[in-house]
Amino acid sequence: MKQKLDFESQKKKVSKSSQELSEHFTSDFTLNLELVRKKIGHNSDVNFREFHIGGTGVCAAVIFVDGLSDKELIDKHIMKSLMESFSEKGVISNEFIKNQILSISELTEVHDLNNLVSKVLTGSTALLVDGVPNVIILGTTKGKSRNIEEPVSEVLVRGPRLGFTETLSDNTALLRQHGDNRDLSIINFQVGLRTKKELVIAYIKDIADPDLVEEVKDRIKKINIDDVPESGYVEQLIEDNYLSPFTQVQSTERPDRVFSALMEGRVAILLDGTPFALIVPVTFSMLLHSPEDYYERWLPTSLLRLLRYFAAFISLFGPSFYISFVSFHQGLIPTKLALSIMGTREGVPFPAIIEALIMEVAIEIFREAGLRSPKPIGPTIGIVGGLVIGEAAVQAGIVSPFMVIVMALTAISSFAIPQYSAGITLRMLRFVAMFFAAMYGLYGVVLFFLFVCSHLVKLKSFGVPYISPIVPFRVSDWKKFMVRIPLMMKKRRPR
Repeated sequence: MKQKLDFESQKKKVSKSSQELSEHFTSDFTLNLELVRKKIGHNSDVNFREFHIGGTGVCAAVIFVDGLSDKELIDKHIMKSLMESFSEKGVISNEFIKNQILSISELTEVHDLNNLVSKVLTGSTALLVDGVPNVIILGTTKGKSRNIEEPVSEVLVRGPRLGFTETLSDNTALLRQHGDNRDLSIINFQVGLRTKKELVIAYIKDIADPDLVEEVKDRIKKINIDDVPESGYVEQLIEDNYLSPFTQVQSTERPDRVFSALMEGRVAILLDGTPFALIVPVTFSMLLHSPEDYYERWLPTSLLRLLRYFAAFISLFGPSFYISFVSFHQGLIPTKLALSIMGTREGVPFPAIIEALIMEVAIEIFREAGLRSPKPIGPTIGIVGGLVIGEAAVQAGIVSPFMVIVMALTAISSFAIPQYSAGITLRMLRFVAMFFAAMYGLYGVVLFFLFVCSHLVKLKSFGVPYISPIVPFRVSDWKKFMVRIPLMMKKRRPR
């Protein structure tokens, strides 16, 4: 009952706050300024600068936020223009100020406090003039951003060295700079209930399915959360099945990957404040493809693509096959190899599943420690974990040397997957496969594989089957599934 009362009281406060924000400005300069001071004047970084317009004696004020607004632009193109352009009294209107005085390209008018607060707190400057009912909002945003650099998480040997930044305008410009395409549409949204952030969706008008575009818009409009700090929030809130271990939205830092997806009819989602863009819909094969597959000739890239599929298989089933053969199906191992494995396991006090878990958990700890540590320390952790502790574990008889080889091959295979999120999924499912193998041997591995396949068959990403073109079976789309055909044979987009 108490929680219900607290919720009702909070709801009344929000309603009261909304009513206050909806107050309209009048022609009374003092009243308007006091209204703004009452709302955001308590913030130390909000500046209120009052002055007189030239020799007219008319009071005016500019309101801006330190660090977000360009002070040089405010001084030279706003205050200087207003204080020096008027030499005598006359009629002053917003139209006269906008059209003949201010030399700023981005100008809008607002008539209520809600819009003014939203604009000022995001870097714009508000201009209040005595006797004028509306407030002029000036585009003076000067955000801090880093330079455009090569993506850290998606490094290529051959290809563009451009990556998205945390500034949304820079990211949309990178898409526009990809080439002259008049059908490239960029639609703006705002997400977040308390902290408003700008989000855009991008698509090629004549290629993308209109139903897909509308579905993306509907899911974005349904986002109901106070703050959206990173695109990972958007990814989790718009995916089809949040209980699935497989990622249903592709994230990338590369503009070339995004534009390539747009040309296939997909939709991209970009959020202000993060360099990671989202691509929908996604299929499992996309997670194993790299943009570099199309920058090199088709024969070597087809071989590398097949190698990635094999690496994904090893990453998922490597330890489980070892556990199955050693614990249940020794007769399936060649005699000499079986004797060699048994010889290396002599003196190991643990069964194969415990031995595998020890090594797997240790590798995951080393991987996480190296990832979270400062850059100068990261390589040291890898050396200590891989050489010192691994060698010590073998010498102590805790694990066998053959187990170390299996785990090393499995760990390296997981790094061969281009998409980091796909690698995490396979690493997580690897533990489940190991337990199935420990209980039922190869039958357990096959049973686990069937469970995964049945889940993938039912899984969809924005209405598109996740393992397309396997299900539904489309022969035409197999041209870019397992291998990469020559470019002169690519005449149709995937269905």
